[in-house]
Amino acid sequence: MTDQNQDLRDLIDPHTVPTKSRLAFGVGSTAETLSLYSIGALGMLFYNQVLGLDILLAGLVPTLAIFGDAISDPLIGSWSDRFRSKKWGRRHPFMLLAPIPVAVSFWMVFNPPETLAGGSLFWWFLAWSVVLRTFMTVYHVPHLAMGGELSKEYTERTKIMSYNNFFGWIGGAGFFKINSTVFFATTAQTANGFLRPDAYEPFSITIAIVIAIVLFVSAWFTLDRIPHLPQPAQLASRFGFREFYGDLFKAFGNRNYLFLMIALFALSMMLGIRGGMGTYMNIYYWEFRSEDIGNLILMGSFFGYISGFLFSARIHNRFDKRATIVTTAVTLSVFPAMPVILRLMGFFPENGSWMLLPAVATFGALAAASGSIINISVMSAIADIADENALKYGVRQEGILYSARTFFAKLDNSLGHGVAAVALKMIEFPDKAVPGEVDVDIVWWLGIVDSPLAIVPGLIAACFYARYRIDKSGYEETRKRLAEAASTSDRLAVEDKIQRS
Repeated sequence: MTDQNQDLRDLIDPHTVPTKSRLAFGVGSTAETLSLYSIGALGMLFYNQVLGLDILLAGLVPTLAIFGDAISDPLIGSWSDRFRSKKWGRRHPFMLLAPIPVAVSFWMVFNPPETLAGGSLFWWFLAWSVVLRTFMTVYHVPHLAMGGELSKEYTERTKIMSYNNFFGWIGGAGFFKINSTVFFATTAQTANGFLRPDAYEPFSITIAIVIAIVLFVSAWFTLDRIPHLPQPAQLASRFGFREFYGDLFKAFGNRNYLFLMIALFALSMMLGIRGGMGTYMNIYYWEFRSEDIGNLILMGSFFGYISGFLFSARIHNRFDKRATIVTTAVTLSVFPAMPVILRLMGFFPENGSWMLLPAVATFGALAAASGSIINISVMSAIADIADENALKYGVRQEGILYSARTFFAKLDNSLGHGVAAVALKMIEFPDKAVPGEVDVDIVWWLGIVDSPLAIVPGLIAACFYARYRIDKSGYEETRKRLAEAASTSDRLAVEDKIQRS
């Protein structure tokens, strides 16, 4: 009874998290982005355009790998929710286990034996992608769940997730900027540095080492928060398959969570299509050099992610999270498509123009701001849903709730990449193509798939996000009822102790 009462008191005790802890938590997302974003942005391109694997097979790998994630993500979430360790807490044993396996499997993805080709190359790509994503789950799900537990205050949660989002941007934008000028610099022999076979070995070794170090640092420097994080109640069942399925039922039985996840599925489909097409677009549609691509990502996203970091909490102080999420879902759908739409209408700079890069970067910045704010808002909203379920079921479910978020983050480069691969096959995009020499009709269709068509699932997502119902008054009511439950539990515990004595 005492442990359960303490869980309730912890749940309703808002506090400001030290900046050091916010930083340590946030920096972990840098490595998460480095690993998953690198595979998403370069995996299909590397195996198709560099190694010559058929585009359907190269695109099929992330699509098949998602089935493993569908099992591992909620499994790890439920397991970490019920894991018991007074010294190491619920989340850190998983976070400390993962860094080395993640780094090794990342290197293996980009270094297949030279003797492999065709089907063997496909199976290598698939096997190591599954291993990488599984061990990334072992880290990523408990890491996000810990972030949701660091504070129970409405706006403080947004501030914490802003750090996670900002450092995730560093992993993505920094990845493209540094790698495009260091590992994938354009040479006289190669039309674009990302098509150089010799660049991938030093790139993968360096990034693998960085991933291992950053993941470990994030886990190690948040160890001091363990005494402040909740433990499973003593009477709670230990992890098992029956408890696992019960946890899933509780999570998806929450109406707000269900609509949030349906919307996230549609949004991830859009992001996955654009992610799968993005590198092809930059190289073959806009005909940017690798250095230009690095500048584009950095310029376009810096404004956006700084905006999310600085203003998300202020926005949530003024507007409900639902209104923020719906609005940014629409703008995230539309802004990235505008350069192609304007090009089709004859109102956009031509390839080779000095105005092209700034013009594309401007819309990229607006899209990045939308993506940054919606990501922070959804992550913060999931923590509010965890309060609802704690009140209804009396259990803490941050692990299982955030596991769906990590699953859909991987969905970005899974089903969406599969759709992109099918689209590339349908328009007959050539293997080992040379920028500037691809048929104009094929390039036209490349833009159509990447932009106007990809808007549709994003707008569908906005419709489902609108069904989310937790606002600040609802959050405060939940806190009030949790306080009353804690007070009642304390009174009953005292009465029970008196009767026994």
